[in-house]
Amino acid sequence: MIKSVKIIAWTLSSLMLLVIFLLVCYVIYMSINYYRIDDFQAIETNNQQSEILKLSEQYTALTYNIGFGAYNHEFSFFMDSGMMNDGTELVGTDSVAKSKETVLTNVNGSIDITKIENADFYLFQEVDTESTRSYNVNQHEMIKKAFSKHSSVYALNFHSSYMMYPFNAPHGIANSGLLTLSRFNITENIRRTYPIDESFFTKFFDLDRCFLVSRLPVENGKELIIVNSHMSAYDKGGLIREKQLELLNSFLEEEYRSGNYIIVGGDFNHDIAGMIEGFESQQKVPNWVFVLEQESIAKGFNIVKAENYKEVATCRSSDMPYVKGVNYTAVIDGFIVSDNIEAIAENIDADYKYSDHNPVKLSFKLK
Repeated sequence: MIKSVKIIAWTLSSLMLLVIFLLVCYVIYMSINYYRIDDFQAIETNNQQSEILKLSEQYTALTYNIGFGAYNHEFSFFMDSGMMNDGTELVGTDSVAKSKETVLTNVNGSIDITKIENADFYLFQEVDTESTRSYNVNQHEMIKKAFSKHSSVYALNFHSSYMMYPFNAPHGIANSGLLTLSRFNITENIRRTYPIDESFFTKFFDLDRCFLVSRLPVENGKELIIVNSHMSAYDKGGLIREKQLELLNSFLEEEYRSGNYIIVGGDFNHDIAGMIEGFESQQKVPNWVFVLEQESIAKGFNIVKAENYKEVATCRSSDMPYVKGVNYTAVIDGFIVSDNIEAIAENIDADYKYSDHNPVKLSFKLK
């Protein structure tokens, strides 16, 4: 009997030591492979176009977070949590897309929705290349091929070593980024690195946030600066987003002083329309939602509220599958423009069929 107890104790101790050893090895693996992409990284333009922008011409731009091809109505994300109005707590369940076919369907659906708009510029976020979560579907190449008459610029916004969590379906390796498309000549692209949470464990699972700057010549000798941006989401208290906004504002002020035209488009992960509780929902406002006030933007710039911002939200909660009128929704995608640009916007109701976001279209003229 005593011998059996000793054997069981030895076995359990050995298993515990093995688990601890594997965890230590995994932390070492993540630490060795961890790095941040350098600030001011130059990015090349593929399929360069030659046409130059003109004053007082009507142009269009479209921004769309495609959610790495995973978010159909059934998808909920394991890092998202929320609460129903009755106090029921929710946590998303999915760490990878349901299947490769789902990814292909969603990316092709996103392409079809955006192609209809025939925009001069496209700003996509969460575009995966080689990622476990999206079955290694190269979404960058799919979109480039679909918009073969546009030039393209791609910057990594999320890169990680193999993430073991959740254990039942690991998130795995992730490579995802921002993709800007243009019908017009681009002279330079620079990847600017946003501040992120650098605490020991968080940094391994946070995105390597950035904004992608593309410079386009205008006939009057000035430049149109197109900025593709994706700010932090999992940021308790909004402290990291404050630092990110500070960096963005500093950049905008410098370009504005140079007399350039500036458009910032993307996923701001802030309520940019003052509609934090404006849409039908059976959920409480998530704790990550903060309002981006006009007063917080650099002088000389304006948040362009879509003409239909009270009717169409651009993002749905991902702590549960999508049910219209049940999920929390808000306007967190769109555009900020300098006051030397005349612009109107429209939120496009895609019913979150292929992503947890809806696209936003900007129509503009350079004064």
